[in-house]
Amino acid sequence: MAWVITAAVVGGTAAATAGFGAAGIAVGATLGLSTGLSARSQYIAGKTQEIELKRQAEQEKLAAQSREIQRRQELNRALAANIAAQAQAGIAGEGTPASLALASAKQAGLSEATISLSDKLRQAQLRRQAASARQAGYLQAGSTLLSGAMQGISLASGAKSSGET
Repeated sequence: MAWVITAAVVGGTAAATAGFGAAGIAVGATLGLSTGLSARSQYIAGKTQEIELKRQAEQEKLAAQSREIQRRQELNRALAANIAAQAQAGIAGEGTPASLALASAKQAGLSEATISLSDKLRQAQLRRQAASARQAGYLQAGSTLLSGAMQGISLASGAKSSGET
């Protein structure tokens, strides 16, 4: 709120020091107020988007953990079923069946690592988007303030030149 009040005071003060009278002060204050409100809303929009993207990143992290637990449970069930089937068939847990199980476990481990990396990359992307949204809000707010200042200068120079003739 301090931005808005400051912008209105600066606009009104600029008009007063330029000697535009009460109407000029009102126009300057209104221009300052609208510029300040617009800049503040852009700043807030950037911060809001940043917060939302950070929340999405946290949700993605929790979902990834849940998916990992589910995959591990499914892998454990499959391995247990294989061991039970081998035991029922009278196959010893040595030699070729053991090497096949080891190769299968290694492949599952690689798959888990790839999926985990993918999930972490998605979370990092959301965090980068959050920082970018915050920065965009700052830039838009700054741009609005500069635009408002330029409008004020333009109005002041136009009023001076029409008052001089």
